[in-house]
Amino acid sequence: DPDPRRVRALQLLGRLSDSERAMAALVGQGRTNAEIGKELHMSTATVKAYMSRVLTKLDLNNRVQVALLVHDAT
Repeated sequence: DPDPRRVRALQLLGRLSDSERAMAALVGQGRTNAEIGKELHMSTATVKAYMSRVLTKLDLNNRVQVALLVHDAT
């Protein structure tokens, strides 16, 4: 039987665009906004805007929840 937490996490992450998914993966690695911006060639302000959209799309409240979701998906 597939792990229901993994299935749910993958479904939720499927709501995100490729860029948003890349950002979520970096959050899952514990990266800061500045580190994410450097990795994805974005300004810190753009990273913050993306994170806001990620949280909204996933109906989550903070980065820790995003990191846990990414962990569940792997």
